[in-house]
Amino acid sequence: MPAVIALIVIAFVVFIVAAASVKIVHPYQQGIVEQLGKYKQTAGPGLKMIFPVIQSLLKVDMREQVVDVPPQEVITKDNVTVTVDAVIYYEPTDAQRLVYNVANFIMAITKLAQTNLRNVIGEMTLDSALTSRDNVNTAIREVLDDATDKWGVRVVRVEIQRIDPPGDVMDAMHEQMKAERNRRAVVLEADGEREAAITVAEGQKQRVILAAEAIRQEAILTAEGEAKAIEEVADAERYRLQTVADGEAAAVRSVYQAIHDGDPTPDLLAIKYLEALGTVADGRATKIFLPAEMSSTMGSLGAIAELFTGTPSDDEPAGVPTPVTGPTEPDPAD
Repeated sequence: MPAVIALIVIAFVVFIVAAASVKIVHPYQQGIVEQLGKYKQTAGPGLKMIFPVIQSLLKVDMREQVVDVPPQEVITKDNVTVTVDAVIYYEPTDAQRLVYNVANFIMAITKLAQTNLRNVIGEMTLDSALTSRDNVNTAIREVLDDATDKWGVRVVRVEIQRIDPPGDVMDAMHEQMKAERNRRAVVLEADGEREAAITVAEGQKQRVILAAEAIRQEAILTAEGEAKAIEEVADAERYRLQTVADGEAAAVRSVYQAIHDGDPTPDLLAIKYLEALGTVADGRATKIFLPAEMSSTMGSLGAIAELFTGTPSDDEPAGVPTPVTGPTEPDPAD
């Protein structure tokens, strides 16, 4: 019976030693193997065997980690106290340095972040800090990344969660924002009124221009119509005068041709001449008419008188009037 108990105890001890000597490292971990308190190697993921009591294996999580920086009061460049808190994202790159180069990495990086927040925001005004968070994040990340490089850690990014000014400053900012919005509203209203006035003026200008253009076109069309009418009246008058002249010329030609065809005798011409003289002399006004050729006129008169009083002499052919001579002067011998 005591032998069985001893075997059980030995088996139990062997089991405990075997269990202690077998270690499993996950893919997101690295193992720091120490032998008798001294660094031996860095083990990768997988099944690892160590000698219990003599060796030990410390697992280090290599995944990206998050550290929340507690809120703290920071004085800006323009002497405004603000409350700032941030979040730090870091990723271990060297498990050996992370374990041996820093005792408490979380506290170290938190204090380092708080100090650099004071430095960075202390060099900025309140308005710059509120509107330039990306610049603050970049500046703090660069400082932390340089400082934590010897710890085997890479700072991925830093995010500012809040920047809270004091209550009175917040009230002043609200009043300023309200005044700015009122100013913008007044400016927008003034711009709208100005644009409306410009639009109305442009419309009136276009209306005046169109009215003037219509009047000008009306005047042009009226003038063109009047000119066309005058031209047509002139053409009609010219045509009328030309037609009258052609008619008169045709009448003159017809009369002349009729006279020429009738072969008038001097007696007929003389009678017509006398009728014309009578027509000319008819009237109340005193007129003196002197024929152009007295001798031919007197001859015509004599011929007419002989036509009505006697026959022609034997020496003269029939139908030829005897010329009328003037009274003969007495012979001086008588």
